[in-house]
Amino acid sequence: MIERPPSRARSLPILEIAPPPATERRSGTEPDDARLGEFRPEPRALPRFYVWTLGCQMNRSDSEEMAGRLLTAGATESPTMDEADLVVINTCAIRELAEQKVIGRQGHLQRLKDANASMRVVLTGCAVRERDRDGLERRYPAVDLFLRPDEEPELLDRLGLASAQAPVGVVGATTVVGRTVVGVADHLATTRAAAVDAGTVQRTSSVSAWLPIIYGCDKTCTYCIVPFSRGPERSRPFDDIVAEARSIAASGFREVTLLGQNVNSYGHDLEPDPRFGHIRTERWAGRRLDLGSKPDLAELIRAIDGIRTSDGVPAIPRLRFITSHPWDLSDRLIDAMAECPSLCESLHLPVQSGDDEVLRRMGRQYTTEHYLERLERIRAAVPDITVSTDIIVGFCGETEAQFEKTLAFLELVRYDQVFAAAYSERPGTPATHLADDVPAADKRRRLNALLAVQEPIGLERNQRWLGREVEVLVETIARDRSHEHDESGTDGEGSVPRGVQPGPGQVALSGRTRGNKLVHLAGDATWVGSLVNVTIGHAGPYALRGTPVG
Repeated sequence: MIERPPSRARSLPILEIAPPPATERRSGTEPDDARLGEFRPEPRALPRFYVWTLGCQMNRSDSEEMAGRLLTAGATESPTMDEADLVVINTCAIRELAEQKVIGRQGHLQRLKDANASMRVVLTGCAVRERDRDGLERRYPAVDLFLRPDEEPELLDRLGLASAQAPVGVVGATTVVGRTVVGVADHLATTRAAAVDAGTVQRTSSVSAWLPIIYGCDKTCTYCIVPFSRGPERSRPFDDIVAEARSIAASGFREVTLLGQNVNSYGHDLEPDPRFGHIRTERWAGRRLDLGSKPDLAELIRAIDGIRTSDGVPAIPRLRFITSHPWDLSDRLIDAMAECPSLCESLHLPVQSGDDEVLRRMGRQYTTEHYLERLERIRAAVPDITVSTDIIVGFCGETEAQFEKTLAFLELVRYDQVFAAAYSERPGTPATHLADDVPAADKRRRLNALLAVQEPIGLERNQRWLGREVEVLVETIARDRSHEHDESGTDGEGSVPRGVQPGPGQVALSGRTRGNKLVHLAGDATWVGSLVNVTIGHAGPYALRGTPVG
């Protein structure tokens, strides 16, 4: 059975990290009143821009806002970096590799600037931190303008693309975390609401939408730079989020993902409201907080799930949230996950290590016992839920015995998917005061060993779906492989997987189950954005393959 999406007046290109093809470039908007045209710059004076996004879903959401502001100003999007007059790099500092990618492009960018005297380069994202301002020009010599994440709404003003009367510097502000000056997200809720009201958020998918609900991070993880790059947690007003969810539903999107560095911390910093007087709870772990009479993620999920069509079904068929912290996986949230039909049966719950002493050095402020208790509770409430996690190997002081505990933890929990990385020191984090004493060779060996343990677990978890009929939200048309790969290693999204054989008039498609399992199938190209029932006939460690029902 195939449920086709409702028609929409606009069709947006699909963007992951790479921009869409040149034939799908987004153009600048024209003013509603033609008389306003004389007050806009000449078209040739407006840059063609290219946004290069690295890192997390929050970065992708931020890039949508920046692209929308540029398009509203009348700029157009360039098909490639080489053809752009303005390059905006939204980078990540969580992993060393992302920063090295940007540093490695500096020579290429400088050569482009030498050939195009009007070209400008902007760097934003978690790599831009207030305390590092003096060193940024040395690390990124081709960059003309640095914006902290909280300063991104000032992009047009800083580039001189806004009106001459536009205020400059009204968004970005700083505060002190410990003894470090950091940017804050105090004004981002207001600028987001304004962008949504003006219709300038240029969503890069016509199927799925990002919906940020909380900015920044209050956690104490010693390895993480986010609290120092994005500042303390700031929740968006409850009614603003529900209003944006309604507009997303009205536009016909099939899936919404609620975003936050710690998404289930939502609401703790808001003022008490009599509407939420029924909420009487405290945080169960970590820093104690009185959450009474404040909206939490559970309340928000129930409100968005309550947006219904005239037929009484959820107007947004699929609702997700990412990324969670074990501190805030409350019983109220678990109950909402079990009771709200639009909320998908998947959870990303980072554990980082299976050893309590390593967790203590990481500043995670929970034990493996606490984590397992929460996991047991959620699996009892949502029996078919899929669970993924993040793990860091080779953290400061990690012994072989402690690493073996992490492997044993994987065997015990049996995650559906594990995102693993070897520890790399992030300048400015508390962990720089610890000895990074695990040799690089040992980190690589441990990472490979962990992946070798997880792969058969992932296969076993996927094999549970063989023969079952599942609902798949078709997201992409898969590309032809440029060369052959072993299915177990590269059966990924976006490439035609082995075993999928499209018939006449068909293409290879990829999509996701409600449990976030990647599924490959053959079908009509018009199925992108549709909910298709599929019988699973093959399972690999990383993806499933199926046949459409009927």
